[in-house]
Amino acid sequence: MSSPEQTSEPSSAVGGIALVIGAGGGIGSALVQALEASGRFDRVIGLGRSSDPPLDLRDEASLASALDYAASAGDLRLVIHAAGVLQGPGMVPEKSLSRIDPAAMAEAFAINATGPALVMKHLLPRLPRKGRCVFAALSARVGSIGDNRLGGWYAYRASKAALNQLVRTASIELARRNPEALCLALHPGTVATPLSAPFVGDDEKAQSPATAAGKLLAVIGALPASANGGFFDAEGRSVPW
Repeated sequence: MSSPEQTSEPSSAVGGIALVIGAGGGIGSALVQALEASGRFDRVIGLGRSSDPPLDLRDEASLASALDYAASAGDLRLVIHAAGVLQGPGMVPEKSLSRIDPAAMAEAFAINATGPALVMKHLLPRLPRKGRCVFAALSARVGSIGDNRLGGWYAYRASKAALNQLVRTASIELARRNPEALCLALHPGTVATPLSAPFVGDDEKAQSPATAAGKLLAVIGALPASANGGFFDAEGRSVPW
């Protein structure tokens, strides 16, 4: 698919609710701020582990309760899943097969794949049946199987590849409910956040969260309904599966 013409703001219908999951993270908080500044929605809701109500991707009951709160606020016209994990206590991107740890891999899948799947389970059936609405999950180019030329990062790559498949599969079911709905995977690029800081080389320029948020919202706003189920980067270009 050719790159869509980008706009400065999402073209979702004016009004309704915009929801950001993972609003406590660098990109998530920037997305909330950009959406609030756009004035295109009746309300912008940010959910995460520290929000009220809290949303814990490891706890389906917590997740379901928080999403029920968001869905009851009005028509969900834009939902962006911005939560993810690359490293943490006992969890470091693996440089070789010998570094694979089952607990770390389980954690990567819990946050990067199973969590978003549960969000889609509880939220996609509650999206409007008519009119444009968008569910976009932040994935990563390293989750692309076709674009994998460097190897390594087994748990993160595999969990993001799983997320891509989940988004693609859910998009088919969502289209049966609403032909104007989009379910997307997006690669935000390298962003200056705590998640990426240890892995950005001296010669690599990381964009600010605000810049990344603006690009992502422009891509979301420009994509047509025919882009449902696609995987795109922050410039609107298709990313290989």
